[in-house]
Amino acid sequence: MSFCNYHPFILFILLFFVLGVNNAVSEPEEYKTYIVHMDPSLKPSSFLTHETWHRTILRSLSKPVHDKDKLLYSYNHVMHGFSARLTPFQASEIKKSPAHIAMHEEKSGKLFTTHSPQFMGLRHSSGLCNASSYGEGVIIGMIDSGIWPESESFNEKGMPAVPTRWKGKCQNSTIDPFPCNRKLIGAQVFIKGSQAAGESDSPDDTPRDYLGHGTHTSSTAAGNHVPGASQFGYAQGVARGLAPGAHVAMYKVSSGELIVESDVLAAMDQAIADGVDIMSLSLGFGQIDYFEDVIAIASLSAIEKGIVVVCSAGNDGAPYTTQNAAPWITTVGAGTLDRSFTATVTLGNNQTFEGKSQFPNRVLVIDTPLYYGKGDSDKAICNIGALSENEVFGKVVICDNNSIISVFEQARELSRNGAAAGILISDSTPEGINGLSIPSLILPSSSGALIKKYATEAADDARVKIMRFALTSYGTKPAPQVAYFSSRGPNPISPSILKPDIISPGVDVLAAIPPIIPVQYVDNYQLASDYALYSGTSMAAPHVAGVTALLKAVHPEWSPAAIRSALMTTAYTIDNNGTILTDQSTNLPGTPLDYGAGHINPNKAMDPGLIYDIDWQGYVDFLCGLGYSEAEMKAILRRSQWNCSQNQTDINYPSFVAIFNASSPNVKNFTRVVLGNKPIYHAVVETTYGTTFTVEPSTLTFTNKYQKQKFVVSVQMYGKAPPVTYGYLKWVYQNSHIVASPVVVLNS
Repeated sequence: MSFCNYHPFILFILLFFVLGVNNAVSEPEEYKTYIVHMDPSLKPSSFLTHETWHRTILRSLSKPVHDKDKLLYSYNHVMHGFSARLTPFQASEIKKSPAHIAMHEEKSGKLFTTHSPQFMGLRHSSGLCNASSYGEGVIIGMIDSGIWPESESFNEKGMPAVPTRWKGKCQNSTIDPFPCNRKLIGAQVFIKGSQAAGESDSPDDTPRDYLGHGTHTSSTAAGNHVPGASQFGYAQGVARGLAPGAHVAMYKVSSGELIVESDVLAAMDQAIADGVDIMSLSLGFGQIDYFEDVIAIASLSAIEKGIVVVCSAGNDGAPYTTQNAAPWITTVGAGTLDRSFTATVTLGNNQTFEGKSQFPNRVLVIDTPLYYGKGDSDKAICNIGALSENEVFGKVVICDNNSIISVFEQARELSRNGAAAGILISDSTPEGINGLSIPSLILPSSSGALIKKYATEAADDARVKIMRFALTSYGTKPAPQVAYFSSRGPNPISPSILKPDIISPGVDVLAAIPPIIPVQYVDNYQLASDYALYSGTSMAAPHVAGVTALLKAVHPEWSPAAIRSALMTTAYTIDNNGTILTDQSTNLPGTPLDYGAGHINPNKAMDPGLIYDIDWQGYVDFLCGLGYSEAEMKAILRRSQWNCSQNQTDINYPSFVAIFNASSPNVKNFTRVVLGNKPIYHAVVETTYGTTFTVEPSTLTFTNKYQKQKFVVSVQMYGKAPPVTYGYLKWVYQNSHIVASPVVVLNS
């Protein structure tokens, strides 16, 4: 009998045997985690499950792997394959199997660490909240660091019964009980990969959150109403998530700062099996081609089953840094709120100034001497070792603006010498001002100049009448701004897809945390709180996940692409100053590369007018246009056959990116199809220097609800256009519906 007549699996075993004889003596190799894609059609019928097949493969290697220890996960939904601890030689053996499709060594990633619903226009008794019953019946799966079940944000008061379609579970810990209820309906742990890689020192199996990240994001998305929440008096009010009627399921993938791919894949695999409606991920693994991007691969599987996947864009803040940028993912950047945390100081001459502060006590500093070290540059800036206790003890001390010493070091210098409080002059507010070790407020140079003038003229008679802390101001302008840390486009993997899609609140967001986590330090004491202010695109993504739950409840028939379309085409780009959204770090106008389609506007998204939908084949065609190999396509699509109806990356997206270079034609055409529910829309284009946009036809007429209409946008570049320019295509219906799409032009 020839080898050709053997079953592929028998050949696989024989091959391992031969290789094992020839390689019986070898140097010990380090074990690493590999993600292995297998062709399910080649699973021998003798194996009842894919997991038993995977275990047999591992036991059949020339140096057998004890699968109990080395098989981490077997995947059924997000991909076909498994993750295991292997040596490079063992990995090379598996690659020789006819069933092997693709493999890569696991990468590590990281987490992207009550006023916001009101800022976004959501009201208790009207609009999207009321129409959706606060997201009732929708299940949000959080892929994060765990959750604190006893938090008041996860109480079940007013919650409906758990949906009968729910298949998840509440994983009880071996070390302490973990209660679930009608709000928190599931919690499971997936940290075997990080434990095997040495990224976790947590031996327990509890879904509890010991980092704070997962509790914060979960309560942001769907926390219940909690009156009187604040961080030591700041942002005080009713804390609630964007969808307080939705259910939460936690899939814990982190017990430390780093995460690994195998755990996230397993969590997403289980979330699909459990029946979540939405997945929210505030984490990432960097910029990776889609065929090796585990979040992109798992998300495409989720999208095929109608599950919306919302991801943070990342916190790298520079161009070309956007993560989680596949076109089937809703990618979210971060914006600021119109809220600031302040303290005030009133001088002896009755002048009052407001500065920024998050000092965690309602401290009153009353009738206290004011000190300013004018004439000595080191004393003026409160340089380390420059001040003495004899000079500043019990006084309010002015510390000048400088580039030598940070406000944190200034505060520590004041604390060491017994100062009562600090007035720190700085034209930028650094991150983490809640870490100042002494009652302090930060003032800009313009205010600082007036205070220094008073201190100089009054000399020994200079006094502070009163300083007040723990104040919250609303209506801060400009707002929103694009957060300085929010990752920007162009999309590094697919520049023709504009990312991020939208921005939402991600700076100083108040939400629940475990009460065992220090929030601030004062006088060497650790201070804890049930609610805390966190910043990051990690905080922005759950806002969008919560709004998505509201839209799901109102429009259960909408696809994930339809929901993203509604969010994008109704987003706004004008701040509360009436100007284009600006960059927080520069105060200069931003572009869609910073904020995507704009800032989320939930109530408008409920009735967007037109929908840009994308079906499964649309994503397949997009991937076909990337020129991936057959093995790479199999890894992404989880199947051995597919049809490329077109080989181009122009997809039915609600935004446009035209890329030009010296050798390309000066005209780019984009074809789009929209679903409409109003009779007539007219095209309005807004262009800038160096480009023109035309739309054909310029009028869309709909006679039936959700009727399809096609149009073509032509973008022409002429003259010396700048490297980045942009405009808008707006479909307008009687001024009651404006369906806006950014058109970005990149010229290299």
